[in-house]
Amino acid sequence: MTSSIDAPTYTHYPFDARGIARRFRHSAIFGALGALEPGEAMRFVNDHDPLPLLDQLRARFEERVDIRYVQREPGAIVIDFVVLAKA
Repeated sequence: MTSSIDAPTYTHYPFDARGIARRFRHSAIFGALGALEPGEAMRFVNDHDPLPLLDQLRARFEERVDIRYVQREPGAIVIDFVVLAKA
């Protein structure tokens, strides 16, 4: 699921992908998301829109992670990956 957000109602933890070597990024992101509890989020910061990553997250986490853009401008992408309670 992808949505935009006005005011967060969850706790977010920063994750700046720009400081992680490209070959480790996706593994680090999946590990960080796997460590979060429902109601928590990873605030992902990157210099480009990670569309292939978003497809991988949807396939891996399905409806358990909500993708919420906080900022979506060229060179400045901020996304909250919010972990939802399992149905």
